[in-house]
Amino acid sequence: MKWRDTDFKTGICDIRAVLIYGPDAGQVDEYCDIAIEKLGVEKDNLFALDSNELNEKSDALFTEACSPSMFGGRKMVLISNAGDSDAKNISDLVNHTGLCATVVIAAGDLRAGGGLRTLFEGADNLAAIACYTDDARTLATLIRNELSASAGIQQITPDAMAYMTSHLGGDRGITRGFLTKIALYVNDKRIVELSDVEKCLPDTGAADIDEFLYSLTAGHVSQTMTALDRLLYDNKEPNMLLRMLDSHFKKLQNAVVNGQLPNLFWKVRDKFNAAIKIWPESEITAVLMRLNELERQLRTTGMPAEILLRDFALKLSVRAYKFAVKRRN
Repeated sequence: MKWRDTDFKTGICDIRAVLIYGPDAGQVDEYCDIAIEKLGVEKDNLFALDSNELNEKSDALFTEACSPSMFGGRKMVLISNAGDSDAKNISDLVNHTGLCATVVIAAGDLRAGGGLRTLFEGADNLAAIACYTDDARTLATLIRNELSASAGIQQITPDAMAYMTSHLGGDRGITRGFLTKIALYVNDKRIVELSDVEKCLPDTGAADIDEFLYSLTAGHVSQTMTALDRLLYDNKEPNMLLRMLDSHFKKLQNAVVNGQLPNLFWKVRDKFNAAIKIWPESEITAVLMRLNELERQLRTTGMPAEILLRDFALKLSVRAYKFAVKRRN
């Protein structure tokens, strides 16, 4: 079955297993936490392992999943970083006649028709829910709902909203963390203004992230690599930056293909408009496919993430520069 948010919250207790997948790792983690809460799973009843341990710990996995809890209560098996290459092992587990635990599979972006999505979307006692990065509309709704619920915010100025929707959205966990911070910062003021947001964002590296993303797609090679140097020096996770690149290129794709311009902060608007003119749809699609492949490599091969990211960013920014030169000529 394919699930939406309401299906997950009402149906998690009634199925054998659920696949939680998508590029928004923060939202994937959030759904895993919701599953533990809804099922009332205690720490002693949770068996977690990474997908690369499936073969090595197969016996322990099936023992845990197919035996009643010694402590009472619901049991859960959580398998992280799963991919389509794990579909056979996971199918054997979730279809085992002796299954006693709810199985939760956490994965990154998965292709339609791949082994895992086919398995979970095609069965009545299994479910799959996608976690895609928030677009401008869903992000604005999340911001309003979270701030209203947590701090009783009565107004968010247009400049403040534009700034937040430009800087957030790549990872639900990062977004919620920032919204908690801004709610505490404004406290009893009941209004969020641009100055409040600017004061709360610097430690997330927002300015350097903007410089990295928008310079890259505009073909400013030196600015791109300098911003990336700063981000990595500040210990920003390469995986997080790859997810933000994915979100950024999807935003660019929507503008190029559908003509839908996001609500951008004024400091990055010119670079984004330049990128729209120089990136063809076919090249954007190729980049998104390569980003998926990079995330898979980082999960499965143990290759150094920083080196892969630097190489990828340099090649992309040079490609954008060449597109820009070709267009001018």
